[in-house]
Amino acid sequence: MKAPYAKTWLSVTGQLQKLKDAGLEIECTTDAEAFLRHLNYYRFSGYGLAFEASRHQFIKGTSFEQIRHAYEFDRNLRDLIYESMEVIELDIRTSAAYTFGEKYQAFGHTDTENFYTAVKHTGKKNEEAAFNHKQWLGSLRGESKRSSERFIEHFEKTYSEFPDLPIWVATEIMSFGTLSRMIEGMQKADVKRIASRYKLQPLDFISALHHLVYVRNLCAHHARLWDREWSIKPELPQGKLWQAPQLLSNGHLFASLLLQRKLLTYCAAESNFTNNWCQRIETLITDDAPKCPNALKKMGLTENWKAHPVWTTEAK
Repeated sequence: MKAPYAKTWLSVTGQLQKLKDAGLEIECTTDAEAFLRHLNYYRFSGYGLAFEASRHQFIKGTSFEQIRHAYEFDRNLRDLIYESMEVIELDIRTSAAYTFGEKYQAFGHTDTENFYTAVKHTGKKNEEAAFNHKQWLGSLRGESKRSSERFIEHFEKTYSEFPDLPIWVATEIMSFGTLSRMIEGMQKADVKRIASRYKLQPLDFISALHHLVYVRNLCAHHARLWDREWSIKPELPQGKLWQAPQLLSNGHLFASLLLQRKLLTYCAAESNFTNNWCQRIETLITDDAPKCPNALKKMGLTENWKAHPVWTTEAK
């Protein structure tokens, strides 16, 4: 049986004492208290996991400032990833709207026949569920009604189709998750046309989208990224560049960075951003990675990760 939660509220002073009892060195109590009044103890303790010798016991010599530095590193990393997500997301929105609109015209997305609604046979034990077009369209219509964009207000006042919007308008207000589900539900040939822009196979592209939606949501909730094992892991492209020893696993930061780098490579209008973004990622990790054991490994990075062929590909 599950036990009832019995922990009680703990003052900031009590929180610091708990950290000291676990072996954490605190040089300035005043600064540490101020930081814990800013950053919830529960969130702070998550950054301490990488510095533990055993559960609730820090490696000898670990300081409060080291854990604070890990949080600040993660915050800067999260900002950089959010930047890349903006570029990637806008590019995919445009590609989906252009491709789907060209073939099915303005309101083709309201027609179930334009989607693949059968169960998807992936070769895995648990096949993917059929795309629920009715549910997806209902969610999109809800997003249309909730939107406060002026161009949506104009459309509602002017045209009878509202809350349905032309696909090239709808892709501007639908969430990234809604866009991801739409692409997953498209006919195979349509997914292939969009995925080919990024030199990915359709199923790999769909998997990458699911993963990036997940990472974007982590960023939006300020969640820890740097040493996290992904709950939603991307299916990696075939080939030795995506396998050991070039890539340790699909479950940590480097796999996501490589996928973002690959997608950015084909966002031609943003080549300057892409090259600059890679340099800033490299500088951040090289200069500011947390000072804990196996920091690179916790991020899924190899010793020569900066030389990975996908990472060093010149942006188009």
